[in-house]
Amino acid sequence: MFIGKIEIPNNIFLAPMAGVTDVSFRAICREMGAGLTYTEMVSAKALMYENDRTLELLEVDEAEKPAAAQLFGSDPLILAREAYRIQDKFDIIDINMGCPAPKITKNFEGSALMEKPNLVAEIVRQVSSAVECPVTIKIRKGFSKENPNAVQIAKIAEQNGARAVTIHGRTREQFYSGKADVDIIKDVKNNVGIPVIGNGDIFTPEDAKRMFDYTGCDAIMIGRGAEGNPWIFSRVNAYLRDKDVLPEPTAEEKIELALRHTRGQIQKKGEYIAIREMRKHIIWYTKGIKNAAKLRNDIVRVERYLDLENILMKLVKKS
Repeated sequence: MFIGKIEIPNNIFLAPMAGVTDVSFRAICREMGAGLTYTEMVSAKALMYENDRTLELLEVDEAEKPAAAQLFGSDPLILAREAYRIQDKFDIIDINMGCPAPKITKNFEGSALMEKPNLVAEIVRQVSSAVECPVTIKIRKGFSKENPNAVQIAKIAEQNGARAVTIHGRTREQFYSGKADVDIIKDVKNNVGIPVIGNGDIFTPEDAKRMFDYTGCDAIMIGRGAEGNPWIFSRVNAYLRDKDVLPEPTAEEKIELALRHTRGQIQKKGEYIAIREMRKHIIWYTKGIKNAAKLRNDIVRVERYLDLENILMKLVKKS
């Protein structure tokens, strides 16, 4: 498929997730079959001040190309200027209009932008005018159940230069509770001419097929379903292509990839930071492995790679 003039290898995407989609994980997901990956969301204002942590979030591995950078903010000029500055590193610039976190929405950023259609129009217009690569947006069903305005926002974005829209089928009020509303994704698809990417509650290949079949969306985006489970991309692709139901990864495969992911992060950030950031990933990777729950306390306190390796090797022997 294409987003603007950018050809995407397939239509199964990895969602941008704060604290999750680090560069090592994105490269692994790309290897496993993700057609497009996104950085964690990046503050345009922090980027303007060249915050070291923010610049680190924009590191990209050539192996994951094509790749998208996701920016958030509420000032059209700042978003446009910072998008222009980073466009050479990325194939797509995505604007976050869906984050439900209070620390984001209190500044009228993320999903709070859905309450300001005129500002959405100005942001998309300014950013699209500033860069040569495609500009996309990620939204929710709406900010509240009283105003499920995803169709309106998607149409405004299209009219002002957006080349695709991702929609998560929950309101901001829901955060990640309840079920994602696939009807709103279908409604958006029926009302815009740009590609629509469906997002929400995709945890299995069967979930992916249901999303495509019911909504008619052009692509799907997998978020929480990929946490500790990058195999979901190869499994979804195989199921959609050949109706093949590939087996779940073995305990040995999970442990091997968890350690590889950890080593990748150590190379980029050093052992002290990487091990601490990887703890949550390790919990996800080991989910479902026999006796993993008994070692969870050890995992969340581990500080050295060799200790982590010893803990995980015990799981392989016991499984």
